Amino acid sequence: MKNNKIGLLMCVLGITFGMYNCSSNDGSSTEVSATVPAVYKKIYGATSITSDGTYIYIKTKDLPDHKSAYYPTTNALYEAYSGTTFGGNTFEKNPNSIVEQTATLKIPLNPVVASNHAATPLGPIGIAINGVALFNQYAGPNQPLTSEIVSFDKYYGHPQNQGVYHYHVEPLYLTTVKSTKSGLMGFLLDGFPVYGPNEENNTLVTNSSLDVYHGHSHATVDYPNGIYHYHFTAEAPYLNGNGFYGTPGTISQ
Repeated sequence: MKNNKIGLLMCVLGITFGMYNCSSNDGSSTEVSATVPAVYKKIYGATSITSDGTYIYIKTKDLPDHKSAYYPTTNALYEAYSGTTFGGNTFEKNPNSIVEQTATLKIPLNPVVASNHAATPLGPIGIAINGVALFNQYAGPNQPLTSEIVSFDKYYGHPQNQGVYHYHVEPLYLTTVKSTKSGLMGFLLDGFPVYGPNEENNTLVTNSSLDVYHGHSHATVDYPNGIYHYHFTAEAPYLNGNGFYGTPGTISQ
């Protein structure tokens, strides 16, 4: 109890001086500026989150907080896996390993619909709440994920050839362990939030209920006044369709 009180006091002192550093349940910690709206503090896997009043800056090492066959065998989170993966496919490990990254995402604090919708690029298009990168629906330029799906680990992620671990589809660890099927999963670079494959009433979200950018607008627990948001679904394009709904920020590695 004494240690809990000390930890709470340190968080309060951190807020007083403009930054706090509080640990999540898994022992990780994120420095969060006191000017950052509460919803962004759900990104527990970042190393720091700050804001200049126009943009949110999210720094991450892109290291999943769950076990994976893609961690080096010397890592405590390494776990051999030989089961099934997304879509009931038999897991086939790709030759890559998870490598710590140094990435900073700059996303709009107050996202708005874009007049010209930019296509999502290959590589990171957003961030999950555990600090892991989100990728679009392609394995390469206009190449479907068909051949890559078998390499998704037990939590539906995998690393590319530079070691960037990422999710293309529902991040199973987040929807079943850290959050729920309807919970906040992260944000895309345009600042709009991403939710799981269910609505808050547990209704399954299907592609037919989403627009061409793979989202729609209504109130959520995080945004009671309503906001446009993306959803993961079980069918392509999984997370994003014809591009960003809003104007994307940037990511530096």
